[in-house]
Amino acid sequence: MRYILFSMVLAIGASCMKGQSVDLVIHNAKIHTMDDRNSVVQAIAIRDGKVIEVGPDRQIMNKYSADEFIDAKGKDIFPGFADAHGHMMSLARQKLSANLVGTTSMEELIVRVEKYSQKKERPVIVGGGWDQSLWNTKELPTNELLNEKFPDKPVVLYRIDGHAILVNDAALKKYRINASSQVDGGAVLKREDGTLTGILLDNAISLISDKLPDFPDSELTAALLEIQQELYGYGITDVHEAGLTPHDFKLVRRLVKDNKLTIGIYGMLYPEKENADFAKKHGILKEKNLLVRSFKVMGDGALGSRGALLKQPYSDDLHNHGLLTTSVDDLKRYSSLAELTGYQLNIHAIGDSTNRLVLELIRAFSKKNPDHRWRLEHAQVIDPKDFDLLESSGAFPSVQPTHAVSDQRWAESRLGKARLRGAYAYNTLLQKAGMLAIGTDFPVESTNPFLTIHAAVNRKNAEGDPIEGFLMEEALTEEACLRGMTIWAAFASFQEATKGSLEKGKDATFVMLESPFSSKAVYNPNYANRTFVRGKQVFSMD
Repeated sequence: MRYILFSMVLAIGASCMKGQSVDLVIHNAKIHTMDDRNSVVQAIAIRDGKVIEVGPDRQIMNKYSADEFIDAKGKDIFPGFADAHGHMMSLARQKLSANLVGTTSMEELIVRVEKYSQKKERPVIVGGGWDQSLWNTKELPTNELLNEKFPDKPVVLYRIDGHAILVNDAALKKYRINASSQVDGGAVLKREDGTLTGILLDNAISLISDKLPDFPDSELTAALLEIQQELYGYGITDVHEAGLTPHDFKLVRRLVKDNKLTIGIYGMLYPEKENADFAKKHGILKEKNLLVRSFKVMGDGALGSRGALLKQPYSDDLHNHGLLTTSVDDLKRYSSLAELTGYQLNIHAIGDSTNRLVLELIRAFSKKNPDHRWRLEHAQVIDPKDFDLLESSGAFPSVQPTHAVSDQRWAESRLGKARLRGAYAYNTLLQKAGMLAIGTDFPVESTNPFLTIHAAVNRKNAEGDPIEGFLMEEALTEEACLRGMTIWAAFASFQEATKGSLEKGKDATFVMLESPFSSKAVYNPNYANRTFVRGKQVFSMD
């Protein structure tokens, strides 16, 4: 009997020595938890896709047995990065179109379109990514060369920001656009003699885009899956998809259901009738890694194409204030729709006039629900007199630091020196709002989150320009930027209970960096060594 009891004690002791069973333990790491104390620990235990515990190596290694142990060899680990404003669907279509990103002249643009047209047989040639600020002329182009090279085949070419298109006369003819064509919140540009230049701005783009043949779903799916792997390779595990049409919403939902899209997607629906009807009927949608509980509304255009609505005229175009692309009445209607359905309202606001209008709207509606978390997407130019309104409104700024260093070449000429005091003012926005959601606005900018950190902290582009940094008084600290890409982005999408930090009970979603993290280098592309989503490895450099 004594022998049996002694054996039982030994068995129990051996069981305790093995510790609690988990799926994975990562140790010998520098784990930036992004919790309230900004704790950095050495080890993490994971079971069923959740964080069981984080702590010192000895504590975790002694307490848990695991199916797998990973020695991180001192590498940095962060919660998975969120891109709080991206466009996977737009990037997918750009990948299937003529790539015009980085063209330095109209002539180079024509060459790229010609090469694309020789490879792809499409009823309409579509391209995207041109930026006239990189060309010899800073003015918007005209379509003479397009007409010469493509006299019969329609060509539609999107500017890098998506707020302007350049089309040839064949496209104007096909879609029946002439000198009398007009649309509220948009413009069809003309030459001095009254003929069309081929440039359509903002809402006028719909005169063509609504009728363009789309790419097959099979091609869009392949492009989306390619983009997903690219994002995982950077440690991006969540995207706030800033605008889904009914078609795109259905496609994304189907791919999530089929376990093809596994990246976290916070979907913002365009408030078209079909999407609005869905929200009224079904309310908030949570399916696997897809969360839909917001509407995206376009308040104005972009600075690069002079469509952002300003209180005073553009400094380099004294007859132009820009465009309000959604009327005040419609903004109020969409606000009521969001309130009715329990959805967030995320409004694209770039010019100081639009930002003022939207802040007043949000303040009025926040009196009914202080935790609406309605977002000011871009918040790019704000009159310094309106920063206090931001503070009192409860608006949540969602910003893209790479815009600042991309625009710095021409921002002063557009706005003038005085207005720059309220432009790309991320530090001031943070002080007034308390938090920021940070993204890239890809494909307008690169998907690379390390360029985002570099732009936010050092206020420089990938080439290290400008040397002294752009408006350095508005730089963010390294910690603030990382919080904007993790826990604050989670809060901005109502997901702070499950994402954004590596704490007990939250999703085990994180990135292990290949090289030591540093935002101080001129440009340090810390590609992910490994990326995990809910405890499962989705990317490895090996």
